[in-house]
Amino acid sequence: MQPERTAPTLELPGQRNRSYWVISLRRLLRKKIGVGCLTIILIMYGSGILAPLVTPYGFNDQDLSITKQGPSLAHPFGTDRLGRDELTRIIYGLRTTVIITIVTLVTGSLALGITLGLVAGYFGRSIDTLIMRVGEVTSAFPEIFLVLIIVSTLKAPITDWVRGVEDVVGFDIVSLGVVDYLVLSLALAIFSWFGMARLVRGQVLQARENQYVEAARAIGATTPRILARHVLPNVMGPVIVMVSAGLAGVAGSEIFLSFLGIGIQPPTPSLGLMIFENGSISVLRSNPHLLLFPVLTLSLLLFTFNLLGDAVNDAFNPRAR
Repeated sequence: MQPERTAPTLELPGQRNRSYWVISLRRLLRKKIGVGCLTIILIMYGSGILAPLVTPYGFNDQDLSITKQGPSLAHPFGTDRLGRDELTRIIYGLRTTVIITIVTLVTGSLALGITLGLVAGYFGRSIDTLIMRVGEVTSAFPEIFLVLIIVSTLKAPITDWVRGVEDVVGFDIVSLGVVDYLVLSLALAIFSWFGMARLVRGQVLQARENQYVEAARAIGATTPRILARHVLPNVMGPVIVMVSAGLAGVAGSEIFLSFLGIGIQPPTPSLGLMIFENGSISVLRSNPHLLLFPVLTLSLLLFTFNLLGDAVNDAFNPRAR
């Protein structure tokens, strides 16, 4: 008597995706360096987001009686030339980095990059050619110089338009740094989508030939549903790896532009602007805290981003298993 045969089980794409996410997250949580870096980034960015709640001073509160004061209990990182608390301004500078990084990634890499990559990879032919050629043209020029041109060109007219809005609503908007955030995020987003689009396109070219996509077409699923429910979840692993690796680049670009003097403008705090204002040998000799604390904060942020990117790549990259 032969043993009874059981019917083969069919593994659905959604089940496979869930197991992939669970396995990848468990692999990431087992990496102590990755978890430590993620914790540091969350603390730094969390303090920036909650800056008004975690700082005892305002970022522009001035006390001319304690200018250039060294670290003390009242001011752990000292004070600057106008008597403003250095720790408070560094935390608000982290908030600036959070805003620029998130807005740039959401509008550029994620919204534009993933959408155009899905469309190019799934439809192919002339649409694919058009999107890829436009991306290649934008990436053929040095990104930093194009961002400089866009920021220098758009900032003045947008500022004038916002000041007109201020006259109507009776609320000060420019002093909050909204224009700086908007222009800088827009400039970075315009040139940050192509790398993500090219990655997603390559993944979609493979995913669209799978049987579950053909089955979805056979039962009459619409193209947006196929892309959103069947293709996109299966290409998100490399996307997460690339986003984690690109966080340091976006944060560094914002700080570098502020360092050049065309990014975030005073009195809105920025790590790059603080380094630019105090980047001299004389400051380092007489008041080293004005330069060392912003530089050390920036170094820690970029270093943890790079280590986290390596950990995420090891956890989410199937070839690393």
